[in-house]
Order: sequence, then C-alpha cells, then structure tokens
Amino acid sequence: MSGEKGKGENNKISEVNTGFRQPGEETRLPKLEWDIGTAYDFFISLDVLHSPEGFGLRASWAAGVRSRLSSPNRKTLLEAERLGGTPLHWIYSLPAPKSADAALVELRKIPAADRLQKLMTSMETTPEILKIYLETADSGTWSEEQVEALGYEMRKFSWKKHKMPKPKVLASMLQTWANAEEFGERYLNALEEYQRNFFAEEERRITPALKEQLNLAQELAERVTLPELLENLSHGLDFNYYLDKKEIVLAPSYWGAPLVFFRSITDDKMIFTYGARPSDASLVPGEVIPDALLMGLKAISDPTRLRILRFLCCEPMTPAELARKLRLRAPTVTHHLRTLRLAGLVHLSLDIRTEGSYKARLQAIEELNTNLNKFLKCK
Repeated sequence: MSGEKGKGENNKISEVNTGFRQPGEETRLPKLEWDIGTAYDFFISLDVLHSPEGFGLRASWAAGVRSRLSSPNRKTLLEAERLGGTPLHWIYSLPAPKSADAALVELRKIPAADRLQKLMTSMETTPEILKIYLETADSGTWSEEQVEALGYEMRKFSWKKHKMPKPKVLASMLQTWANAEEFGERYLNALEEYQRNFFAEEERRITPALKEQLNLAQELAERVTLPELLENLSHGLDFNYYLDKKEIVLAPSYWGAPLVFFRSITDDKMIFTYGARPSDASLVPGEVIPDALLMGLKAISDPTRLRILRFLCCEPMTPAELARKLRLRAPTVTHHLRTLRLAGLVHLSLDIRTEGSYKARLQAIEELNTNLNKFLKCK
C-alpha cells in the first residue's frame, strides 16, 4: 500500500529525529505520516459509548445515545465491540475524505460474508487465530475444542492475562464467525442507523476541532523529536518500544481523547490516533465544564491518588511497587492509575514485555491549576 494513497490536502510526509537507537545501529529516522478523517471517530465513538467509564464519560449519557438505535441494532453493535477493536488499518486504507459516509460506501462494496474478516482482523491477528476464525466461517459451526484453542492462542500473545475473554465470550465470538454473512448484513445496517441517528450531527461538530488539532500537532512535530511528540499527543505515553517501525501514521481523534488507539498496518508501519479534543471542550455537547478540567479535579480529589502522585513526583514506580508502598491490592492501585492516566497527570512507559512504569507529569499538574483559575475567572 502506498503511503501517499488516499490522503487529503492536510496530510504530509515528514521525517524527524526519533532519539531511539537500535543496538549497533545509527539513530532511526522513521517516516512520519499524517492522516485525518471522521471515520476514525465514527468507529472510536462506538468503543467509547460501549465502555464510557473507561473514557471518563457519564454512563447515563452514553446509554441515551445508544437508545436512539433500534434494539436489534444495539445488540449488533455490542456484538461487534466484543469481536475486536476499532479497524484503524481498514480506515487508513479508505480514500479521502475518510468521512463516516465514505466509510459506509466502501463497506457496502465488500461482500457481506467478507466484512467481518476485513474489519475485525489485522496484522495483530495471528495465523493460528485467523485459521480458527476462517474454519468456523467456512463450516458455519464451532466446537468446544475451537473455543479452547482460541483461548489458548489469545493467551499466548496477550500481555494482559487478567483481561482475557471468558469461554462464554469466546463461544459468542465464534458463533458470530459461524454466521459471518448474516452478521455482515446486520453490522452494515446498524452502522447506517448510527450514522443517521447520531453521528452525522456529531461529525459536523467535531470536524473543525480535528483540523485545528492536526495543524497544531504538525507544527509541534517541527520542534520536537518523535518520542516527545508522541508523549505530548498521547498525554503521557512513552512509545519507544514501538519505534522500530519504518513508518508511523498519526491521526487526530476527538472521541478517543485523552487515550490513544494504535494498530499495525504492515510489518513496517503502525498507525496511532491521538486525543484531539481541546482542553476547553467537552465530549458531551453543551457541557459547561471542560472534560480535561473535570477529570483532573476528579483525579486529585481522592487521598489515595494524591499519595500516588506524591510518590510519582519523586521517582518512577510500577503498579506493583506502588501497591507495596501503599499496602493496597494491585487492582486497586491500577484503578487509581487509570483515573490519573485519563486526567493526563501521569506518564506511562509502555512496554508489552514488562509491567508499565509510571511517573508524574509535573507540567500537566501545573496546567490543571491554570485551567481551574481560567475557568473560575469572572467574564
């Protein structure tokens, strides 16, 4: 796939110094590519609406948006969420302008029986897992042995063993694959209703912000190294582990903020969507208090999280180290770190081989104070 194919006028290719050195190599100079399109938010918004707590969104508001859809279509979209993440690799392959309507047009061109494989499998889908899926689709049925095999293959390549799908969920996934053509029809119908009943209006609201944030990110890329750029755009993630790719694609996402979505496009190319919701904006239309301020204040309102921040201001620590220091269960500490991460107050060094290490983002803490003073200032 050509790196230039299907790009709009705001996309450009540039090379930056990553500051990342492989053993025995000169400093790598990955090619940095920019992409933009509301199709990314079209699919990411569905992730958010089905897991609102994980993004700091009110569950009641998310349920209200989902209620705009018919019951069968709500069930289909929930089924799709359990099958896999946002199809970033497929969205990237779309022609400009990569709007939600354009994505639906391209999806209609794919035979219903092939839509599941096109959208729900990617470079991260191992040959063994893909074989199980395709055998299930070809036969139209599945067995308990296939459920066990799927679970085994997923555990082999997952670094979050505690979040592995349960056998009942795996069986449900295979049931969908056994009816791939029927699901393909239902999925397209559900996406079309979602576009009509909610996202078309949302698309108009977020498009100006996506363009503005893309321009700001491109300007920042001219001044900093790629690791610094990724850390800034992701609100605190260290992606050095992934900088062995030859090309990296960055695309703004309003709905994904402040978290990132990423996926391999090819062996040498990876795409990241970064949070592009302005600090003075809210995901819920008409909300007075900006999301960044609300999540920041929520993060520091808890005494345990304040203690965690104090420790992390002194030195980087893993969740296990914090749990021992605080004499708390590891899941409890992880929950608090998740809240701090959503607020952008901690930096996370991401390495799929080991437990992540956290440290405080002092500049973000100062910005929270500035944003609070700005919000409280009389106009």
